Amino acid sequence: MNPTEHPPDTPAEQPANTAGGAGPAPYLEVDGLSVSYRAGGGEIPAVRGVSFGLASGSKLGVAGESGCGKSTVALALLRLLPRSARIGGRVLLDGDDVLDMRWGRLRAVRWAGASIVFQGAMHSLNPVQRVGDQIAEPLLVHGSAAPAQARAQVSELLEQVGLPAWRERSYPHELSGGQRQRAMIAMALACRPRLIIADEPTTALDVMIQAQILRLIDELVTGLDISMLMISHDLSVLAETCDRLAVMYAGRIVEEGPADEVFAAARHPYSAALSAAFPRVGDPASRRAPRGLPGDPPDPSELPSGCSFRPRCPEVQERCSEVDPVLWPAGPGRRAACVQVLSPEQEHSAAVRPQPQPEETG
Repeated sequence: MNPTEHPPDTPAEQPANTAGGAGPAPYLEVDGLSVSYRAGGGEIPAVRGVSFGLASGSKLGVAGESGCGKSTVALALLRLLPRSARIGGRVLLDGDDVLDMRWGRLRAVRWAGASIVFQGAMHSLNPVQRVGDQIAEPLLVHGSAAPAQARAQVSELLEQVGLPAWRERSYPHELSGGQRQRAMIAMALACRPRLIIADEPTTALDVMIQAQILRLIDELVTGLDISMLMISHDLSVLAETCDRLAVMYAGRIVEEGPADEVFAAARHPYSAALSAAFPRVGDPASRRAPRGLPGDPPDPSELPSGCSFRPRCPEVQERCSEVDPVLWPAGPGRRAACVQVLSPEQEHSAAVRPQPQPEETG
């Protein structure tokens, strides 16, 4: 992965707010994750107190517009952020805090405990190294196989993702966009991790290839019983692929629940707007044209008072400028950060909620 390394630090604990409801203990548990970047002599918040859990074998989708903090969360999970980032909270992977790991332990976790499929495979693969050598690298680095064994496993991995074994001799520029993405998936699977993070895995691919790649990822993680965190701006994709869905806006999760329910009947106006932006093919009750969401997400350095979505919200109320809502119950297994789901007591608590402060990690 060749990340920019910065020394570990002990992050301040944040109040637990793990998503997902009752069930097995999560393999991945994110608790109060906050990320900010140094810029212009100040701190710009990119992620503000995000918490969720992901059990072994389950699939969680994270949705939102560009700039909402989705990819920052993905990179923070394996400490792949640049030195300018300040991180707070905890990221527990099978009970161990990734943010507090020493370099040797972190190196052992990457690829083997959790791996990542980056968006834009052409920019993620080394252009002057053969595809097979790149897929074999995690196996050799982690000592999972001797060179001869690694070569045999590369052939198996390529065939597993739908590429002929002879493609191991190809360079990235000799592959199509879909083939490069398949090679990235093979690399992510090389060390048989228990968690795969897929960050916009179908970016820049045409619709047909997108469907093939998404189907491939879904079949592989299901067949191998791997947990998956998939990040996308497309709610319809996540609703079909994932068990649960978390919608992010302005660095926070604003709604969380079963993926199909969030897509079909959102509790937060932002989730509803994202859902309405996609046509429902074959649904006679939804023949109207998809609706866009006017305006743009707020500048992280100039967040509005109260609810961050207030300036764009079609259901805005006067109290939205005063209340900064947290995630509250919004039905069985569901939560939403909106005053419409708050009781008066919860509304008062939300109005006085302290903001999480990131801790220095570099």
